[in-house]
Amino acid sequence: MADLAPIQHSSPNFGPRRDNLTPSLVVIHYTAMQSAEAALQRLCDPQYEVSAHYLISRSGTLWQMVAEDMRAWHAGAGEWAGQGDINSRSIGIELDNTGSHPFPEPQMQVLEQLLSGILIRWTIPPKGVIGHSDMAPGRKIDPGPRFDWARLARQGLAGPSGNSACTTPPAWETLRSRAVQAGYTSPCDDQTLLEAIRLRHRPYATGPLSAADIAALPTP
Repeated sequence: MADLAPIQHSSPNFGPRRDNLTPSLVVIHYTAMQSAEAALQRLCDPQYEVSAHYLISRSGTLWQMVAEDMRAWHAGAGEWAGQGDINSRSIGIELDNTGSHPFPEPQMQVLEQLLSGILIRWTIPPKGVIGHSDMAPGRKIDPGPRFDWARLARQGLAGPSGNSACTTPPAWETLRSRAVQAGYTSPCDDQTLLEAIRLRHRPYATGPLSAADIAALPTP
Protein backbone atom coordinates (compact mmCIF):
# COMPACT_ATOMS: atom_id res chain seq x y z
CA MET A 1 0.00 0.00 0.00
CA ALA A 2 1.19 3.50 -0.77
CA ASP A 3 1.72 5.87 2.11
CA LEU A 4 -1.35 7.82 3.10
CA ALA A 5 -1.35 11.50 2.25
CA PRO A 6 -4.19 13.09 4.25
CA ILE A 7 -5.81 16.28 3.03
CA GLN A 8 -4.77 18.92 5.54
CA HIS A 9 -7.78 20.83 6.90
CA SER A 10 -6.66 22.43 10.15
CA SER A 11 -9.02 22.81 13.07
CA PRO A 12 -8.50 25.54 15.68
CA ASN A 13 -9.91 23.22 18.33
CA PHE A 14 -6.80 21.71 19.88
CA GLY A 15 -4.04 22.36 22.39
CA PRO A 16 -0.91 20.77 23.87
CA ARG A 17 -1.13 17.38 25.49
CA ARG A 18 -1.10 17.73 29.26
CA ASP A 19 1.52 16.39 31.66
CA ASN A 20 3.89 15.57 28.79
CA LEU A 21 1.66 12.67 27.75
CA THR A 22 2.01 10.99 24.37
CA PRO A 23 -0.62 8.87 22.59
CA SER A 24 -1.19 5.44 24.09
CA LEU A 25 -4.74 4.97 22.76
CA VAL A 26 -6.68 5.42 19.55
CA VAL A 27 -10.38 6.25 19.94
CA ILE A 28 -12.71 5.47 17.05
CA HIS A 29 -15.90 7.52 16.61
CA TYR A 30 -18.66 7.97 14.12
CA THR A 31 -19.80 11.45 13.17
CA ALA A 32 -23.59 10.92 13.41
CA MET A 33 -23.99 13.53 10.65
CA GLN A 34 -25.41 13.33 7.14
CA SER A 35 -22.15 13.95 5.27
CA ALA A 36 -18.40 14.07 5.76
CA GLU A 37 -18.37 17.67 4.61
CA ALA A 38 -20.85 18.67 7.32
CA ALA A 39 -18.76 16.84 9.91
CA LEU A 40 -15.58 18.48 8.68
CA GLN A 41 -17.16 21.90 9.04
CA ARG A 42 -18.34 21.11 12.58
CA LEU A 43 -14.98 19.69 13.66
CA CYS A 44 -13.21 22.85 12.47
CA ASP A 45 -15.67 25.40 13.87
CA PRO A 46 -14.41 27.16 17.02
CA GLN A 47 -18.00 27.67 18.13
CA TYR A 48 -18.42 23.94 18.86
CA GLU A 49 -15.06 23.31 20.57
CA VAL A 50 -14.81 19.79 19.16
CA SER A 51 -12.27 18.21 16.82
CA ALA A 52 -10.42 15.01 16.01
CA HIS A 53 -7.08 14.18 14.48
CA TYR A 54 -8.58 12.49 11.43
CA LEU A 55 -11.85 12.15 9.51
CA ILE A 56 -12.52 9.44 6.93
CA SER A 57 -15.41 9.76 4.48
CA ARG A 58 -17.51 6.85 3.28
CA SER A 59 -15.64 6.93 -0.03
CA GLY A 60 -12.25 6.81 1.71
CA THR A 61 -11.21 10.46 1.61
CA LEU A 62 -8.93 11.18 4.55
CA TRP A 63 -8.59 14.57 6.22
CA GLN A 64 -6.18 15.48 9.02
CA MET A 65 -7.37 18.30 11.27
CA VAL A 66 -4.94 18.14 14.19
CA ALA A 67 -1.31 17.00 14.33
CA GLU A 68 -0.86 13.68 16.12
CA ASP A 69 1.40 15.16 18.78
CA MET A 70 -1.28 17.68 19.80
CA ARG A 71 -4.39 17.24 21.94
CA ALA A 72 -7.60 17.16 19.88
CA TRP A 73 -10.96 17.61 21.59
CA HIS A 74 -12.75 14.41 20.65
CA ALA A 75 -13.21 12.13 23.64
CA GLY A 76 -14.81 14.23 26.37
CA ALA A 77 -15.51 12.88 29.83
CA GLY A 78 -14.62 9.26 30.40
CA GLU A 79 -11.96 6.83 31.51
CA TRP A 80 -10.12 3.78 30.28
CA ALA A 81 -7.99 1.39 32.30
CA GLY A 82 -8.07 3.74 35.26
CA GLN A 83 -6.83 6.73 33.28
CA GLY A 84 -8.72 9.97 32.69
CA ASP A 85 -8.06 12.88 30.29
CA ILE A 86 -8.37 10.56 27.31
CA ASN A 87 -7.81 13.49 24.95
CA SER A 88 -4.23 13.84 26.19
CA ARG A 89 -3.63 10.10 25.86
CA SER A 90 -5.18 9.38 22.49
CA ILE A 91 -5.53 9.97 18.78
CA GLY A 92 -9.13 10.44 17.66
CA ILE A 93 -10.47 9.12 14.34
CA GLU A 94 -13.93 10.13 13.12
CA LEU A 95 -15.72 7.93 10.59
CA ASP A 96 -18.38 9.44 8.36
CA ASN A 97 -21.40 7.39 9.44
CA THR A 98 -24.85 8.21 10.77
CA GLY A 99 -24.92 5.13 12.98
CA SER A 100 -27.66 3.53 10.88
CA HIS A 101 -25.68 1.86 8.10
CA PRO A 102 -22.57 -0.33 7.64
CA PHE A 103 -19.09 1.12 7.22
CA PRO A 104 -18.17 0.95 3.51
CA GLU A 105 -15.16 -0.99 2.26
CA PRO A 106 -13.20 2.07 0.99
CA GLN A 107 -13.57 3.68 4.41
CA MET A 108 -12.45 0.56 6.26
CA GLN A 109 -9.42 0.11 4.02
CA VAL A 110 -8.22 3.66 4.70
CA LEU A 111 -8.89 3.22 8.42
CA GLU A 112 -6.79 0.06 8.46
CA GLN A 113 -3.91 1.76 6.69
CA LEU A 114 -4.14 4.78 8.97
CA LEU A 115 -4.26 2.64 12.12
CA SER A 116 -1.28 0.58 11.02
CA GLY A 117 0.87 3.69 10.76
CA ILE A 118 -0.36 5.22 14.02
CA LEU A 119 0.30 2.06 16.03
CA ILE A 120 3.84 1.86 14.68
CA ARG A 121 4.61 5.58 15.11
CA TRP A 122 3.48 5.69 18.73
CA THR A 123 4.17 2.07 19.78
CA ILE A 124 0.51 1.53 20.68
CA PRO A 125 -0.54 -2.11 21.18
CA PRO A 126 -3.69 -3.38 19.44
CA LYS A 127 -5.61 -3.38 22.73
CA GLY A 128 -5.09 0.40 22.82
CA VAL A 129 -7.57 0.84 19.95
CA ILE A 130 -10.95 1.46 21.58
CA GLY A 131 -14.36 2.83 20.76
CA HIS A 132 -15.88 6.01 22.15
CA SER A 133 -18.47 3.82 23.86
CA ASP A 134 -15.73 1.84 25.63
CA MET A 135 -14.40 4.86 27.52
CA ALA A 136 -17.75 6.63 28.02
CA PRO A 137 -20.39 3.93 28.71
CA GLY A 138 -23.92 5.29 28.63
CA ARG A 139 -22.83 8.67 27.31
CA LYS A 140 -21.63 7.48 23.91
CA ILE A 141 -22.52 4.51 21.70
CA ASP A 142 -20.18 5.04 18.73
CA PRO A 143 -18.84 3.47 16.61
CA GLY A 144 -21.84 1.25 17.31
CA PRO A 145 -22.85 -2.36 16.63
CA ARG A 146 -22.26 -2.15 12.86
CA PHE A 147 -18.56 -1.47 13.25
CA ASP A 148 -16.44 -4.54 12.42
CA TRP A 149 -14.09 -4.84 15.37
CA ALA A 150 -13.35 -8.49 14.55
CA ARG A 151 -11.98 -7.42 11.17
CA LEU A 152 -9.50 -5.06 12.82
CA ALA A 153 -8.55 -7.67 15.41
CA ARG A 154 -7.73 -10.23 12.72
CA GLN A 155 -5.15 -7.78 11.34
CA GLY A 156 -3.66 -6.91 14.72
CA LEU A 157 -5.22 -3.44 14.62
CA ALA A 158 -7.46 -3.90 17.68
CA GLY A 159 -7.62 -6.29 20.59
CA PRO A 160 -9.69 -9.45 20.08
CA SER A 161 -12.77 -10.38 22.06
CA GLY A 162 -12.49 -13.26 24.51
CA ASN A 163 -13.03 -16.79 23.28
CA SER A 164 -12.95 -18.83 26.48
CA ALA A 165 -16.04 -20.30 28.05
CA CYS A 166 -17.38 -18.89 31.29
CA THR A 167 -17.77 -21.92 33.54
CA THR A 168 -19.52 -20.17 36.43
CA PRO A 169 -23.10 -18.90 36.51
CA PRO A 170 -23.32 -15.31 35.23
CA ALA A 171 -23.09 -12.74 38.00
CA TRP A 172 -22.78 -8.96 37.90
CA GLU A 173 -19.78 -9.09 40.23
CA THR A 174 -17.96 -11.41 37.84
CA LEU A 175 -18.80 -9.25 34.84
CA ARG A 176 -17.55 -6.10 36.53
CA SER A 177 -14.36 -7.74 37.75
CA ARG A 178 -13.56 -9.03 34.27
CA ALA A 179 -14.59 -5.73 32.70
CA VAL A 180 -12.23 -3.74 34.93
CA GLN A 181 -9.39 -6.07 33.97
CA ALA A 182 -10.25 -5.43 30.31
CA GLY A 183 -10.16 -1.64 30.77
CA TYR A 184 -13.77 -0.70 31.56
CA THR A 185 -13.18 1.49 34.61
CA SER A 186 -15.41 4.48 33.79
CA PRO A 187 -18.08 4.76 36.51
CA CYS A 188 -21.48 3.42 35.43
CA ASP A 189 -24.23 1.09 36.62
CA ASP A 190 -24.26 -2.62 35.81
CA GLN A 191 -26.74 -2.47 32.95
CA THR A 192 -24.90 0.41 31.27
CA LEU A 193 -21.65 -1.52 31.58
CA LEU A 194 -23.25 -4.57 29.99
CA GLU A 195 -24.55 -2.50 27.07
CA ALA A 196 -21.09 -1.00 26.47
CA ILE A 197 -19.47 -4.43 26.51
CA ARG A 198 -22.03 -5.79 24.08
CA LEU A 199 -21.54 -2.87 21.68
CA ARG A 200 -17.90 -3.86 21.36
CA HIS A 201 -17.83 -7.61 21.90
CA ARG A 202 -21.36 -8.98 21.29
CA PRO A 203 -23.12 -6.69 18.80
CA TYR A 204 -26.88 -7.17 18.72
CA ALA A 205 -26.93 -9.38 21.82
CA THR A 206 -30.05 -8.81 23.93
CA GLY A 207 -31.64 -10.10 27.09
CA PRO A 208 -30.34 -10.55 30.61
CA LEU A 209 -26.72 -10.99 31.57
CA SER A 210 -25.38 -14.31 30.31
CA ALA A 211 -22.22 -16.37 30.56
CA ALA A 212 -21.50 -15.42 26.93
CA ASP A 213 -21.22 -11.75 27.93
CA ILE A 214 -18.52 -12.57 30.44
CA ALA A 215 -16.72 -14.93 28.07
CA ALA A 216 -16.67 -12.25 25.36
CA LEU A 217 -14.46 -9.97 27.45
CA PRO A 218 -10.76 -10.16 26.59
CA THR A 219 -8.45 -11.51 29.22
CA PRO A 220 -5.52 -9.36 30.40
